[in-house]
Amino acid sequence: MNSPVVRPVVLCGGSGTRLWPLSRTHYPKQFLRLVDEFSLLQNTLRRLDGLAGLGRTIAVANENHRFLVAEQLHEIGLQADLLLEPAARNTAPAVAAAALHALGEAPGQDPPLLLVLPSDHVIAEVAVFQAAVRAAIPHALAGALVTFGVVPDRAETGYGYIRRGDPVLGGYALDRFVEKPDPETAQAYLDSGQYFWNSGMFLFRADTYLEALQRFAPGIRECVASAVAAAGRDLDFLRLDQSAFAASPANSIDYAVMEKTEHGVVIPLDAGWNDIGAWDALATIGQADASNNTQHGDVLSIDTHNCVLLTEGRLLATVGVSDLVVVATPDAVLVANKAKAQEVKALVDELKRSSRAETEFRHIVHRPWGSYEGVAHGPRYQVKRILVKPGASLSLQKHHHRAEHWIVVKGTAKIVRGDESLLLSENQSTYIPLGVVHRLENPGKIDLEIVEVQSGSYLGEDDIVRLEDSYGR
Repeated sequence: MNSPVVRPVVLCGGSGTRLWPLSRTHYPKQFLRLVDEFSLLQNTLRRLDGLAGLGRTIAVANENHRFLVAEQLHEIGLQADLLLEPAARNTAPAVAAAALHALGEAPGQDPPLLLVLPSDHVIAEVAVFQAAVRAAIPHALAGALVTFGVVPDRAETGYGYIRRGDPVLGGYALDRFVEKPDPETAQAYLDSGQYFWNSGMFLFRADTYLEALQRFAPGIRECVASAVAAAGRDLDFLRLDQSAFAASPANSIDYAVMEKTEHGVVIPLDAGWNDIGAWDALATIGQADASNNTQHGDVLSIDTHNCVLLTEGRLLATVGVSDLVVVATPDAVLVANKAKAQEVKALVDELKRSSRAETEFRHIVHRPWGSYEGVAHGPRYQVKRILVKPGASLSLQKHHHRAEHWIVVKGTAKIVRGDESLLLSENQSTYIPLGVVHRLENPGKIDLEIVEVQSGSYLGEDDIVRLEDSYGR
């Protein structure tokens, strides 16, 4: 028998607020490189290498992250269908959109299997994970809705659990899902050997999932079907219709389908799974040293024990401390008791209530044409380092409240300034007066790097009037 087509569906939403200040609204944890040189999103897809019958990936993403997702997939040489959610509606509508899209691309063919994967988890043992997927395939082909239950190694209160039923080939019938337990209940679950952690990963036929939605959550099925039918193509992205998708009830796959189906199967997964829910989790994935310290960046620690120490740039030094989380970025420093790592979310909520910009963007902000980094700022001025990728250009634009000075540090810049067209090389500069229409382009084959000095009465990113834009903004 030919191998069935398995289409990975990677869910790129989520905020990861407990990993602040590294994780931000516009750069959430799935895009962070916490384990190795690859991001959590990239490793989610890299661990599928070698699976038989693998079809084209479907990535479902927040439209605000679309260029970041596309860039990270490009870095690992992966082509994908990129579906953009105009509103957050949880996992059940997101996967419904992927299922409808997949079926629409294969009319008259056998329905593909959808391997649904969160984009922000760590799995240490890839071979074990792939074996679990292979064990799930016969059940999914037969019409079951399969989930993967992580074999617990501790009485964890931060995860939901799955109770197993009667044995089936390679796994168990799904008995029921249960909510996050208190410590005593979690210990009882662990001792019984009848429970798994809920991983949030699934395998099922696209048509089987949609049929279950029609039965248990028809409102989701109907709204998402309308959103997919009215979707519009935007460059390499498929934008789901905003009004139809926003009208869908917000619900998870667990609540909408898995808790109600009589055809659920759970496949055990004992592969070093971790969802990196907070900073203390880094110590559990093989990152800790002999003093149980997890260190990243320029760190010097003396007489320091059981700490998470991470810095981006400047030296982070500790003496005689223990049980701390210290994370330093160019614009923020977090110091927390390691036992209180989960409570970072409350801190982020408070920062958002205060409208602090440190919750929104990292110091390096990614754009479809490249990135920019804040270097210095003060009253009526700020300095940025701007990187433009080969062949890319910023929008044709103007500003009402600021002027700009550009100095080319590396590469070649093609510049439109009013009626003029300039070509600047390294160490050359130009001045863009307030209100003058301008554009910056990299015509070369290497990255263009410039230093931009802004001056004026208002320097916010919303003081941009775009006249032409290659990226539909």
